[in-house]
Amino acid sequence: MRIRVGVVGIGPLWETRHLPALRALSDRFEITAVCDPVQHRAALAARQLNAAVHDGYRALTARSDVDAVLLLSPQWFGPLPIYAACEEGKAIYCAAALELKDDEAMVLRDRVRESGIAFMAEFPCRLSPATLRLKELIATRLGTPRILFCNRRRTMEAAGEHGTRCELDLVELIDWCRYVVDAEPSSLVAISHNPRGEGFADYFSLSLDFADPTAEGKGAMAMIACGQYVPKSCEESLAYRRPADLKVVCDNGLAFVDLPNTVAWFDSAGQHLETLDHERPVGEQLLMHFHRAVESLVLKTASLEDAHRALAIAALARQSCATGQRVYC
Repeated sequence: MRIRVGVVGIGPLWETRHLPALRALSDRFEITAVCDPVQHRAALAARQLNAAVHDGYRALTARSDVDAVLLLSPQWFGPLPIYAACEEGKAIYCAAALELKDDEAMVLRDRVRESGIAFMAEFPCRLSPATLRLKELIATRLGTPRILFCNRRRTMEAAGEHGTRCELDLVELIDWCRYVVDAEPSSLVAISHNPRGEGFADYFSLSLDFADPTAEGKGAMAMIACGQYVPKSCEESLAYRRPADLKVVCDNGLAFVDLPNTVAWFDSAGQHLETLDHERPVGEQLLMHFHRAVESLVLKTASLEDAHRALAIAALARQSCATGQRVYC
């Protein structure tokens, strides 16, 4: 089945992830319409895909030749395209960082659930070959995760206006740690550095405690660090002594994950290095997963619930930053 889709917002990963994946999966997806607040950008993308151009998302979602909406950038319209897609009964692929308060995230979750549409949040860390291999190693060789160290660094320019990219990073990394630990955090504490004032942090550190409140000392802990402090002129420093995207300390060993394809792990037998370059690119994996969700007659809401939970935890992290206190989830 070939799904006809409309693109809302040409996001920062359009050229490197979404456009190549859509072209590679042209037998499964047909782009029929494009919408972006920057008209020139929308027109360029439409020419690349031989698609129609729209000034607004409502006209795009109402088209009869649009079966699903790819929300790739929130820009000024935020979650409104999702509500519009719900009204029109169109499936949603959401790759945008939505800044929502907990009550707003709950309303959005309930609206999507009531509409009965397929919904998928783009969490590329989950479907990366390295993560899938890590989960296999945890189940077979390494044992239960105890401590996670999660790192991401960007240039200030790559962070985007008002730190939007960092917001997306935070939500994605929260979901990644939840997925690897396979549990929910019970509490968190966060700090940030805001040299440009409220709304923009060039460094954000979050500690997620997965311990059972009734069983002190048991449960994993995840340390998440997001940085967007490197000036463009020093961009080459990002690769200097670069930490692993994820380091996991388990009962029976340690693993270092570099997205998307590399896992180095250590156990009693020594060091092991696996490079999974034969796998499909992450962008294609994500869209194939979305295609299956749209085709399925059984609505799967796991992605919707995971997205809501990650957004809610990110909101609690901002609350912890503001109060300087631990927050219970």
